[in-house]
Amino acid sequence: MTAQPPGTVRIGGEEIALRRMGPADEQAVLAFARRLDPHELLFLRRDIRQPRVVAAWLREIEAGQFETLLAWKSGEVVGCGTVVRDPLSWSAHVAELRTVIASDQRGLGLGAAMVQETFRMAVAGGAEKIFARMTTDQPGAIAVFEGLGFRPEAILREHVRDQAGVGYDIVILSHIVAEVAAKLEAYGISSADVSA
Repeated sequence: MTAQPPGTVRIGGEEIALRRMGPADEQAVLAFARRLDPHELLFLRRDIRQPRVVAAWLREIEAGQFETLLAWKSGEVVGCGTVVRDPLSWSAHVAELRTVIASDQRGLGLGAAMVQETFRMAVAGGAEKIFARMTTDQPGAIAVFEGLGFRPEAILREHVRDQAGVGYDIVILSHIVAEVAAKLEAYGISSADVSA
């Protein structure tokens, strides 16, 4: 298991509770996902607006393949960050970070806080390489990951299509934990300082 997440973060002068997703959160997660613009979900492999997808997600959490942190404000989910690992694959040392934030919470720092916390969770869980994917038209999200030392690794051209059939490129950013930590140490900076 990974380190426990903080109980709350202060974003824009308001307290937002952070806690791990569990079975009781299914309907709140569905409500959150259904409030999102479909374009905001294109980087995910599954449509989390579907009850069967969220049910499968909860089974994967129970099996230890996913760890999901939910952000709560006024009794509603306003963000989620997931660490995805497959301990039985050839890439058991690799974790994927997936973060989705409610549109009215963007630009306030919640996305950065969620990415930092899921990054810590992935490292605490033993991930040696961490990656994230997103559509290339999300410069703010890309900047958050680059601020943690992620670098572009690949662009997948026309990799996803929206409901109207419009294609979008996906960028994959990656972070080699030991390599980035060594570079930071050479400059006298600890990785804890960067992700704090």
